[in-house]
Amino acid sequence: MTTPTADPIVATLRGCAPYIHAHHGRVCVIGFGGEAAQRDDFDRLMYDVALLHSLGVKLVLVPGARPQIDARLAARGITPQFVGGARVTDRAALECVKDAAGALRFEIEARLSTSLASTPMGGAHIQAVGGNWITAKPVGVRAGVDHQFTGEVRRVDVASIRQVLEQDRIALVSPVGYSPTGEIFNIRAEDVATAVAAAIGAEKLIFVTPVRPDRWRSAQGLGTAMGDAGQLPLTRAQDLLNESSTLNALEQLYLRCALTALRGGVARVHLLPQDRDGALLRELYTRDGVGVMVHSDADYEATRDATIDDVGGIMALIKPLERDGTLVPRSREQLELDIQHFRVMVRDGLVIACCALFAFADSGMGELACVAVHPDYQRAGRAAALLKRVETEARALGLSQLFTLTTHTPHWFVEHGFTRADIARLPMQRQQLYNYQRNSMVLVKPL
Repeated sequence: MTTPTADPIVATLRGCAPYIHAHHGRVCVIGFGGEAAQRDDFDRLMYDVALLHSLGVKLVLVPGARPQIDARLAARGITPQFVGGARVTDRAALECVKDAAGALRFEIEARLSTSLASTPMGGAHIQAVGGNWITAKPVGVRAGVDHQFTGEVRRVDVASIRQVLEQDRIALVSPVGYSPTGEIFNIRAEDVATAVAAAIGAEKLIFVTPVRPDRWRSAQGLGTAMGDAGQLPLTRAQDLLNESSTLNALEQLYLRCALTALRGGVARVHLLPQDRDGALLRELYTRDGVGVMVHSDADYEATRDATIDDVGGIMALIKPLERDGTLVPRSREQLELDIQHFRVMVRDGLVIACCALFAFADSGMGELACVAVHPDYQRAGRAAALLKRVETEARALGLSQLFTLTTHTPHWFVEHGFTRADIARLPMQRQQLYNYQRNSMVLVKPL
């Protein structure tokens, strides 16, 4: 009996479901520059923000207004002044900041208020709420220049922002702050978004930027092949920042903000291209996304290709599973011969998870084998993370399907997209090695 091909729309919705569940109720801070607000497709970005809200993501928006401020200064015949990448805000410039930030806030509120049936927001009733949630202090004198009304974040009113989110509203934070004495300060929007994300414990900080993803790839010396370039570990991000000659000032700014947010407790920072339609949705609800995710070393650095030095650790991990029949016994010699096929997660020198990928190129299939997680580190998504890595590698090898053989844990594989199949689905080489006495279940997953 053949399974009918799913309707593309149905298949897409089903593919998004795991990500919808994962992000529902999570707090995301989204920062975007005034350049995004000037684009003809700004409505689409706001539609996507509204959709995220409808899908249960708790959102904080932090819009920048740099080009809008510059335009207002130019209209008054004033030349913008920057020192060390920071705007010098005198009283005349401050009036332009207030005008631009206020006008942009009104534009965003208007777009989020759209509810016509002829738009993607048909039937939506979204409330965006702003407030004096940023306490600021003056930047002061830098490089011998008094920055006057240019400020930096001193404190975030976490309780008020969380209250807005709990009321199922979008929190809208303008790039200005207020002093206890009633002064207004112009603050760089990227710094505001970073401070807010860290203060409220956001799951994600997302920047919609003018920087294209291939810039991050080329900065890493990875050429145009995506590979793992979509994921940038904290230590590598720091290295890139230290090698500042490879990055321009704007790219350095986003990288500094990403590092500050991660060290402040934010789990992930995503850098998305503003000229990619649906970038927010693709990044959060598809497997590979479209931007660059900067992450802490604790999450990804320990996942790597196995080496011969890992053989002892892998054997210690899989031996209990071999004894109870979950895994097929492997000798040390066989493991050493196959070590190039293994991937491991290592924590403080201990192999805590492993798996192997054996490619059968002629049949376009790959075997996922020897999946094991240390008992102390189970139920935390580590096996799923290994599976995702293997799927990425398999696709890069041109494989179209993964298969696995199991006796004890078919439910886990089914939960992760595998379906039961006949032995005849296996590559011929693997069919010839099938152990009928063990009678393992065959499960297959399309890539």
